[in-house]
Amino acid sequence: MNGLALDVRVADIAAVRGQARGWRAAGYFGILAVVLWSIHAIVIADTDWSRILNGTLVTTLGRFMEFDYKLIPDLLEPTLETIVMATLATLAGLVMSIPVAWLGASNITPLGQTSYMVGRFLMTMSRSVHEIVWALIFVSAVGLGALAGVLALAVRSIGFISKTIAEAIEDVDPKSIEAVRAAGGTRFQILIFAILPQIVPVFLGNMIFEWDINIRRSTIMGLVGAGGLGLALFRQMAMFNYGGIATVMLAVLVLVIIGEVVSHYARRAVV
Repeated sequence: MNGLALDVRVADIAAVRGQARGWRAAGYFGILAVVLWSIHAIVIADTDWSRILNGTLVTTLGRFMEFDYKLIPDLLEPTLETIVMATLATLAGLVMSIPVAWLGASNITPLGQTSYMVGRFLMTMSRSVHEIVWALIFVSAVGLGALAGVLALAVRSIGFISKTIAEAIEDVDPKSIEAVRAAGGTRFQILIFAILPQIVPVFLGNMIFEWDINIRRSTIMGLVGAGGLGLALFRQMAMFNYGGIATVMLAVLVLVIIGEVVSHYARRAVV
């Protein structure tokens, strides 16, 4: 009798496992069908294959390969402007991120859940709006130029910097906070003596990383009139100067590589 019950149990387990394998296979088949449909709808059906097959693509790529080297001296000032924009935007974003992080850190937020939700909302809003949209807003507010780009990048940086600072504050050792509080320390003294020393490495590392990101972002700010290499790129596009476009893109690539190298060694030095 026990042997019969064991055989029934084994059969039930085998049936359940077989059914699970069947559902799993059906799920994989469904995912594959969606992927194939997406490829057909986006790549195959929505692509002008005649333009590609008649050699237009190769001709266009050939035009981009004709670099306009005479443009290089004119790119030095936009390149410097791009670096300055990224640096100022990162510093301004840091200043604006400190109160947001203070509100959004659950263990030090001043008004409990209310201020915590406000801080988290500001972080989310900053990250949700693309930097191009912020640039359009500030271009309409302060006019064309690098200032609009700096403000756009600074506001866009708030979300990342404040979120990482707030999460670092929430992960600090509570014993240090309790020690300063037990000694009669104020909120400000708790922040300076108990929290800040613990988050400095994370804080500096994320600041350098955000500067590296802003180098990339600032290269496209000129597309909406906010200065830098993006503006040079926009002008070459408006003139249909394929060689000039390729030259500006090459300058952007070199600048991003330099920013990546500087960011890498700076993070290793401070973290």
